[in-house]
Amino acid sequence: MIRVLICDDQEVVREGLQVMLRGASEIKVVGTAADGAAAVARLDATRPDVVLMDLRMPGVNGIQATREIRQRRPGARVLVLTTYDADEWVFDAIRSGAAGYVLKDTPAEDLIAAIRAVAAGKTPVDPKVAGRLFAQIARTAPVDAAPLAELSPRERDVLALLARGLSNADIAATVHLSEGTVRNYVSTILSKLGVADRTQAAILGIRAGLLGDEADGP
Repeated sequence: MIRVLICDDQEVVREGLQVMLRGASEIKVVGTAADGAAAVARLDATRPDVVLMDLRMPGVNGIQATREIRQRRPGARVLVLTTYDADEWVFDAIRSGAAGYVLKDTPAEDLIAAIRAVAAGKTPVDPKVAGRLFAQIARTAPVDAAPLAELSPRERDVLALLARGLSNADIAATVHLSEGTVRNYVSTILSKLGVADRTQAAILGIRAGLLGDEADGP
């Protein structure tokens, strides 16, 4: 059972999220909070696996709360929810320890999938904003491109598509491979690059200039 704590300053949003999540038998909403301070205060009582976190809230905002939650309960994963695909706070939230980022208008089935992914240690990012987010992160620091030399041409193609925010299914359709084969490619890429998840791999590829090289490719 995935225990979820919902944090949003709008009551209608909190109630709507609870309704959306009732359809998932493996997810249990263990509490709600109207601001970041309340979410932090409820950690011990609710013991969440995933915290759905709004960013823009009065008092203790989502960035501050995410940082505090990661310090107090490292096992809890924070999935950021925001209204805007260009929210400049998202980068700060991820630097503070957020594990994923989805928009509030995400369909119920996609939100549930994102919660499952976060609980499983993955890093889901809404495809609508993945490219912009990765590009913003990529501008922050140079990176050693040497690990990319270990990738085969096909692995570089897959990494370039992954960096655009495509799912395994979308990558499979683009390069005309099965989804299982793409999943194997992604696992190999993570291993060769020495990173923990696809977001880190994407950032590494973008910083090394791979996305620019492949932007017009398949």
